[in-house]
Amino acid sequence: MSNATYVPESPLHALARGAWQSELTLGLLSVVLGIIILAWPGPSLLVAGVLFGIYLIVSGVLQLVSAFGPHVGTGFRVMALISGALSLILAFFAFRHVGNAIFLLAIWIGISWLFRGISALIAAADAPSGTPGRGWAIFFGILVLIGGFMLMAWPISSIATLTLAVGITMIVLGVMEFISGFQLRSAANHL
Repeated sequence: MSNATYVPESPLHALARGAWQSELTLGLLSVVLGIIILAWPGPSLLVAGVLFGIYLIVSGVLQLVSAFGPHVGTGFRVMALISGALSLILAFFAFRHVGNAIFLLAIWIGISWLFRGISALIAAADAPSGTPGRGWAIFFGILVLIGGFMLMAWPISSIATLTLAVGITMIVLGVMEFISGFQLRSAANHL
């Protein structure tokens, strides 16, 4: 028999352990997706356009349904109705022509990358000086912002341009998330 007592894992340690595993998984998935996009650009964009159209339909219907929930405030109800209707309208345009779906997808990705880059920069700015991975988070935020601006401002006149930009950006973002995951793992081990 051992006299050692069991010490439960602290919530902070569990969160840190889960965070680095999530970062590694996201990084790996981003790199794989980037490689697939670069290897098969035509089929990748066609599938992405169709999936995006399906996503818009499902998202629009779910938002419209949630707008009529029993305990929903007026502000949420109005925003869910508007957002759901816009999603369904965009889905109509996405399915009308594959080129529209790809263009809408590029705009969607660009906007989401802008928000993600801003969020990463704000989180890094709020972190105390000397926090592990803070410099990488700032670099990651700037890189995502640049990718978002490229997708928003770049005239997407050819599928090859979009494929190249998205594929390369996904690989770079994946590598950055992978590095961040290892840094989080190191920090979690020090807890």
